[in-house]
Amino acid sequence: MTDDNVPVESLGENAPVANQGEAMAAKTGTGRTRRRTLQGVVESTKMRKSIRVGVTREFKHPKYEKRVRRKNSYVAHDEGQEAKVGDVVEIMETRKLSKTKNWRLIKILKRVE
Repeated sequence: MTDDNVPVESLGENAPVANQGEAMAAKTGTGRTRRRTLQGVVESTKMRKSIRVGVTREFKHPKYEKRVRRKNSYVAHDEGQEAKVGDVVEIMETRKLSKTKNWRLIKILKRVE
């Protein structure tokens, strides 16, 4: 409610918003969809409620124009401890959860047999 006791919904786009991020999300309707997501393979589940995910990317070398593969490992939060080693998973960037953990598990794309 505003000072005039008029519901915010009836004000439309001119409604007061707490900050610019919320205003942008309200206009575009995106919400949290702008966060980075990656797909990778679970390398380790030895930590409690955490998994290590290896993400491989391939790109063309700028000078030699050869295809190059690079692998990064990310520590992701797995609340239900659902993922197993070898599963293909999708992770999303989130706020800092610990010293090395700022990703969380979204879904398991392919289970290992």
